[in-house]
Amino acid sequence: MNVIETTLPGVLLIEPRVFGDARGFFLETWSKRAYAEAALDLDFVQDNHSRSAKGVLRGMHYQIAHTQGKLVRVATGSVFDVALDLRRSSPTFGKWEGFLLSEENKRVLWVPPGFAHGFLCLEDGTDFMYKCTDLYAPAHERTVLWSDPAVGIDWPLEGIGEPLVAAKDQAGALLADAETFA
Repeated sequence: MNVIETTLPGVLLIEPRVFGDARGFFLETWSKRAYAEAALDLDFVQDNHSRSAKGVLRGMHYQIAHTQGKLVRVATGSVFDVALDLRRSSPTFGKWEGFLLSEENKRVLWVPPGFAHGFLCLEDGTDFMYKCTDLYAPAHERTVLWSDPAVGIDWPLEGIGEPLVAAKDQAGALLADAETFA
């Protein structure tokens, strides 16, 4: 696999090895050994799977305690996936980076603890899967407003219009008011 560093320290874009022939393809979506060899010694405790329609925006989520690292990928469809640095001690605090994850490119994104995470579905029937390093803890869940102008995430909304956003995500905190990490 090919591990690509991003502009956000700790966030990694991963291109798995894909083996294809006339029958289709095969790839390992997770191998503890392979990731450890790439200096990502991770332990996951929960797997999640969501299916969304085109224009659904989920995020920007994080947990202030029981922080979660997330290994995310798309099985069907495509998303614009975003990581937002919430570590005050980081030189990239308040900065974001977006990535196209799709059925076609089969890329995987590692979003470590200390980041908010969200995605915009670009196709109907998008299946989004992610592994978490800690369990979901609703009492500690927080949301940064996906449209906070101070953050300025450039969501690719052309051809989508206004995204479909859950009430809890629409009520997210501005970064200036959000609980963040040291």
